[in-house]
Amino acid sequence: MKAVVITSPGGPEVLQVQEVEEPVIGDDQVLINIAATALNRADTIQRKGSYPPPKGASQYPGLECSGTVEMVGKRVRRWKVGDQVCALLAGGGYAEKVAVPAGQVLPVPEGVSLVDAASFPEVACTVWSTVFMMSKLSGGETCLVHGGSSGIGTFAIQIAKHVGVRVFVTAGNEDKLAFCKDLGADICINYKTEDFVARVKEETGGKGVDVILDNIGGPYFQRNLDSLNVGGRLFIVGFQGGAAAEVNLAPILAKRLTVQAAGLRTRSLENKADIVNEVEKNVWPAIAAGKVKPIVYKSFTLSEAAEAHKLMESSGHIGKILLIP
Repeated sequence: MKAVVITSPGGPEVLQVQEVEEPVIGDDQVLINIAATALNRADTIQRKGSYPPPKGASQYPGLECSGTVEMVGKRVRRWKVGDQVCALLAGGGYAEKVAVPAGQVLPVPEGVSLVDAASFPEVACTVWSTVFMMSKLSGGETCLVHGGSSGIGTFAIQIAKHVGVRVFVTAGNEDKLAFCKDLGADICINYKTEDFVARVKEETGGKGVDVILDNIGGPYFQRNLDSLNVGGRLFIVGFQGGAAAEVNLAPILAKRLTVQAAGLRTRSLENKADIVNEVEKNVWPAIAAGKVKPIVYKSFTLSEAAEAHKLMESSGHIGKILLIP
């Protein structure tokens, strides 16, 4: 089969399509003939050599996919050959086929095309596991999503509005903010021209928001603490701005704040299966009802993976970028 290989750590040019061995499935796995995969920031970090796959996972990038089941392992009961599915991966999406633990496979959501379904597993599992399962965001609360126009951001806006949350977002230009507004975001803040802390305080009567989903890390840490309400929860899912911060811890004590951080890739198979199960139960009905829609900015072929990475790193996109084998 063909796969995108990282020939050495470096820029987008190190991504090369090569002929490689097909994956061999285990007894609890399925083999998916891939229709599409979606890019994630983690792919660019892996390409640079800083985010290796977990032990036993595919060395090829790609953390989610959609496609058709081609083979099932001996102990797999739910899935059968020919099923149209999407899946959360630990790696291997930038290829024509991938082996996936059966517990990380989902049916294609009702009303969504097979190709567009590739845009959901990683963002849905990330947002649902962090903001809802761990930070307990619920209807009637307020949430600030940094990077509102990203894949995670566009999904978070939609699912949070669906459950009755007042959504604040930050983004870097007016076109992105307008897109977020159209998706349902209530308060849209241009982080290049506005102080998001001041705007959050202004819009909440000085209280702050209940939950923040942050992908920036160090540079935003203090400002995030200052933007939270009493009992607020900060969840960090990325360090795009860096991991280091000098911080005044007093707000954590004074406002009884919770600070958490997590990724998906290195979690146990059991934990991932639990998250996937919760996503199917809670998110898939919202997609079927048309309350959450796939936001796909552009599609590339596998041989154009380098161009896709350049687009992602330029931050010129809104929503998800797909690769089609």
